[in-house]
Amino acid sequence: MRVVLADDSILLREGLVRLLAEEGHEVAAAVGDADQLIAVLEQEGEEEKPDAVVVDVRMPPTHTDEGLRAALQIRERWPDIGVLVLSQYVERRYATELLTDDSEGVGYLLKDRVVQVDEFLDALERVSTGKAAFDPEVVRQLLMRSRRTDPLGTLTAREQEVLREMAQGHTNAAIAVRLHISQSAVEKHINAIFDKLGLTGTSGYSRRVLAVLRYLGT
Repeated sequence: MRVVLADDSILLREGLVRLLAEEGHEVAAAVGDADQLIAVLEQEGEEEKPDAVVVDVRMPPTHTDEGLRAALQIRERWPDIGVLVLSQYVERRYATELLTDDSEGVGYLLKDRVVQVDEFLDALERVSTGKAAFDPEVVRQLLMRSRRTDPLGTLTAREQEVLREMAQGHTNAAIAVRLHISQSAVEKHINAIFDKLGLTGTSGYSRRVLAVLRYLGT
């Protein structure tokens, strides 16, 4: 795939350039701030646009949310480009803002996950093909915070596992494999989740997305 990187850490940026090159991917550009990232995409022709962008949440000049703002702008202006956001810490507001914007082709990983090369590459591949990829640790911590406000407390342990996998962006088939259950069992659990979260009559917006948003406490 063709990738653009944006991170103000030279060591991480160059490490990712080398990793992706070794895996046979093309790094079209590697920049150190959000303005440069947007400028690179604006200069690319339609046929040269990258398949995915990897961007740090916090970048110059203020090191607050420049990367997140760039990610949301990319989602709006170039929706076909997958966006994988990296963060040093679990930042609930940023994760939920990305998911609320549109969970297709978007991911949120902790930087520690980058050293798990297979997981990082899998997440990047998923966002580049229009799927979601949310860090398991991000999802776990968000679930712990969300339990204070229950209907989630009515879910069984297995239903919580299924919802956790949904929040990470996995399909029903992938959830079945990961939890070692049948796909029909996954579908049964998801329908139970929809019932318990009051989403059975919902139309006009994906019940799956709404369930995940409820899970994240939004």
